[in-house]
Amino acid sequence: MKRGELYLVKKPGSTDPRRQRVFVIVSRQALIDSKFSSVICAPVYSRRDGLATQVHAGPGEGLKKESSIHCDDLVSLPKSALTHYVGSLRAAALREMDRALAVALSLEIVERPSLPS
Repeated sequence: MKRGELYLVKKPGSTDPRRQRVFVIVSRQALIDSKFSSVICAPVYSRRDGLATQVHAGPGEGLKKESSIHCDDLVSLPKSALTHYVGSLRAAALREMDRALAVALSLEIVERPSLPS
């Protein structure tokens, strides 16, 4: 399990109208690798509103159609719910997600050297 991976989660929550939804792991890798039983995730929706807190994702990441990661709607999910692997974000999309999370959480982001895509 790694940061930036996408998983299809069945029955994601009582307020979600869908029976299943894709989520991307946004927690830092140290937490994912730890004994904590849950990780922070962002939901993936088929709609995009053009907000700075939304990140494009699509078939290149393993999704069926063009979608967006909504970093304003973070949730804690049990690791045990992340069993249906869908795909993974590329390095450029991970950097975009970092920027969107910084906007969503009103954080100042420090640019890191770019990793090869």
